[in-house]
Amino acid sequence: MTEQDLQQLRREKWRLDGKAIRTIEQARAFVEGVGFCLMYPVRPSMPVPTFIGAFVGSDNRLPTWQHAYSDPRAAEATELMVRLLRERSAYEANIFEENNAFLVAASAFPYFYALVGERNPKLAPKQGPRSPYSPLACDAFELISRDGPISKQKLQEALGGSVSLPALDKALGELLAKLRITRVDYKAPEGSYWDVLYRWAPEAVREGVNLSVQQALSALLSKYLECVVVAEQTELESFFGKFVARSRVKEAVNALLAARELSFVHVSGRSMLQITPEKEAAVAFVVPTPRPRENENPRARKTFRPGPRTGSSGSRRPSYTSQHSGKPKK
Repeated sequence: MTEQDLQQLRREKWRLDGKAIRTIEQARAFVEGVGFCLMYPVRPSMPVPTFIGAFVGSDNRLPTWQHAYSDPRAAEATELMVRLLRERSAYEANIFEENNAFLVAASAFPYFYALVGERNPKLAPKQGPRSPYSPLACDAFELISRDGPISKQKLQEALGGSVSLPALDKALGELLAKLRITRVDYKAPEGSYWDVLYRWAPEAVREGVNLSVQQALSALLSKYLECVVVAEQTELESFFGKFVARSRVKEAVNALLAARELSFVHVSGRSMLQITPEKEAAVAFVVPTPRPRENENPRARKTFRPGPRTGSSGSRRPSYTSQHSGKPKK
């Protein structure tokens, strides 16, 4: 495989070859096919598909989240994304950038939750010097648990007029990063609607809580390699290192290599990891049993048995024996 081959395969998988997604069915199939994607590209770039790229059908001059407000394509893509969230075909996380949604397919979400989410999701977040939650985030979680789904505008009013929108966005980002809450809808006058995740998707949360970290990480590593075709180990560690320790990523990769689930492949001089291709099934050739000729007694058919070696060449001379008599035939 060459670098050009790799890029072409990725463009096809990531819908950057002119086949833009426009309907909810296409959007659902895209997210389910890649497993997870970012809403907008990041700088520096990393091997991961983007929802805006699939919506546009190209990676040419795509907006980042900082410039999305001035790009009409971003508004249309966001509307389609919200429809996926509303019907629970995808879930949102805040992993790479604060205002750049990380979308996870419904089938992959329990594994993602096992790595990122809380093991006791109903427990209120604690405050303290080591807590990842600010006091405002804890208050917001309490309100959302009690009154959700709730819009950001009403949430701001309930928390008090002194709370600014940037401060509220930061608090919601803290909760979203740990999968405490999820965006469930959006309405232009009131903004995003939020609910606690364990109430919005109880089955997915329950399944994620019961998965081990090793199980979840192995499954997501395989899904990521399906999405990007091949990747260097450093790329795997960089991607998954955003939400799990890199040492765990190395352990999972080594375990999959030992089990021959993953293997190495050379791409333009680089050693990269891939999902081990399935071996082609061996074709079994069945030799048909010869049928007796007409008017022939099948018990009297002759069988070949090697006879004694004769001559200087050491070749065998065939000896024909009658099956029914067991005696050499004259």
